[in-house]
Amino acid sequence: MLRIITQQADVIAELQRICNRTNDEQVFHKEATVKEVLQSVKSQGDKALLHYTAEFDKQKFTPEELRVSGSELDIAYQKVNSDLLEAIKLACRRIEAFHRQRVPKDWVHFGSDEIVLGKRYTPVDSAGLYVPGGRAAYPSTVLMNAIPARVAGVERIVMVTPPGGDNGINPAVLVAAQEAGVKEIYRIGGAQAVAALAYGTETIPKVDLITGPGNIYVTLAKKQVYGTVGIDSLAGPSEVLIIADKTANPVDVATDLLAQAEHDPMAAAILLTNDTVLAKNVQVAVERQLVDHPRRTLTEKAIAHYGLIVVVESLQAAAEFSNEFAPEHLELEIEDPWALLPQIRHAGAIFLGHSTPEAVGDYLAGPNHTLPTSGAARYSSALSVETFLKHSSIIQYSHTALEKVAGAIDLLATTEGLPSHADSVKRRIRKEERQETPSPENNTQSEFRNRETE
Repeated sequence: MLRIITQQADVIAELQRICNRTNDEQVFHKEATVKEVLQSVKSQGDKALLHYTAEFDKQKFTPEELRVSGSELDIAYQKVNSDLLEAIKLACRRIEAFHRQRVPKDWVHFGSDEIVLGKRYTPVDSAGLYVPGGRAAYPSTVLMNAIPARVAGVERIVMVTPPGGDNGINPAVLVAAQEAGVKEIYRIGGAQAVAALAYGTETIPKVDLITGPGNIYVTLAKKQVYGTVGIDSLAGPSEVLIIADKTANPVDVATDLLAQAEHDPMAAAILLTNDTVLAKNVQVAVERQLVDHPRRTLTEKAIAHYGLIVVVESLQAAAEFSNEFAPEHLELEIEDPWALLPQIRHAGAIFLGHSTPEAVGDYLAGPNHTLPTSGAARYSSALSVETFLKHSSIIQYSHTALEKVAGAIDLLATTEGLPSHADSVKRRIRKEERQETPSPENNTQSEFRNRETE
């Protein structure tokens, strides 16, 4: 049963316990297994990849069968009904429209003292997208990862996802991949898939960046390969925190809690409310909805271990507790959500009002549903176009500008015991060694200057 607590002194301890649910002893034991898988794939390539796919996924492939063929991609369209296809296309349009607004622009500033400074954005050459399988199929995760990568300009986008029965991949997942522009797809999952993306094998060339959520083995694998490749984040089990007042519908709140709990036995579902009656009604509604729930077993486990209702003194107190937890998803099911919003500092995504369930964000609102979990919203953000971009600083000094700061650079370099740093400046400003000839602004620089003033 979903627990209700009213003692404020217990709230922080409970929230911390739930937030740290991936840091238990069992997780540490899994790290050794993940390390072994990564090292084996790194040294043995396809041989190890196929071995672990047979061991963990109970699927046997040849190297040629790892990649999904063009005919399989074509057949997938025949297996998806027209309504679902239209829903996928609608989600594509809305997600792309949102992310196209978030593409950062190069900028260059031409200072009056002949100093040029700027920033230039370029995409990674290749990105590997991990799409979970196993308990369910997630075409939405395909869209949320692939579309920002495409909008960012990534040339090679690779998708990996665990195979299902008969070595197959859910047709909706394959259709979503094609609608999002992904053509290179491999039927592998788990830590071995992360290893293949990070190190490369005979069949799968390595990538520069790995994104996408997965189970604890995938998360630990991403953690261990970071540095060899970039990663988006260490996404853990899903979580929702709902702040609700007396105006909320208890049945709706209960459904939203279960919508997270049904993901995974380690998913967290938390309600903070200043209304005791609502708390009890939600508790009852959760139990009623669990009776015939298609995913009852795992959903009940999540509710029992990581579900919680907290009766708070005020909505302000609820906001403070929410900031402590820093939830992946935060729903403000209150009369005036905009009034409380300024008090929210840490959350992956915020859903305002009674008509905005978290599921809207999962599928087609536009903002990404790959979000920081387990308190990471205190310092990180949703996956976005920026995830697939890196920026380079642009710096240009004229001889006159360099002369003005030469003394300061000399002093700092000497203090740090780096004489060649100091000499690299001093040699350039010695008039007897260098005669500076001003050069006119070239056409390319003029183009940047014009862009700056637009």
